[in-house]
Amino acid sequence: MSHVIRSTPHQGREVLTRERCYIREILNDPRVPQWSLAECRVEAGVTTELHRLAVDEWYVIVEGQGLMEVDRQVPVAVGPGDTVVIPKGIPQRITNSGQRDLRFHCLCMPRFTPACYEALE
Repeated sequence: MSHVIRSTPHQGREVLTRERCYIREILNDPRVPQWSLAECRVEAGVTTELHRLAVDEWYVIVEGQGLMEVDRQVPVAVGPGDTVVIPKGIPQRITNSGQRDLRFHCLCMPRFTPACYEALE
């Protein structure tokens, strides 16, 4: 058994999603069903689509400033070093409130698949 997981062709490329967020999958492989990891980028002034996932999700803010809305509560300011824990099934969206790109890592547990996503707009 190999201890190396090779990237699939779609991994490593940044893709603009319907969510209004650019996503680059770092690791999302059926052989690792417990979790997936992606790098996300939201442009200045953009608010992502209100949505919920059927998996737990953690955002780790790397760069920029944002306003994070979880469970339709008042948005909370987030910045580098902050981690946002979003339980499965909870509505969420993030706004880039800064002048440059907002970047964060997104950890999903178990791994994200398109079937996990539900748009709420």
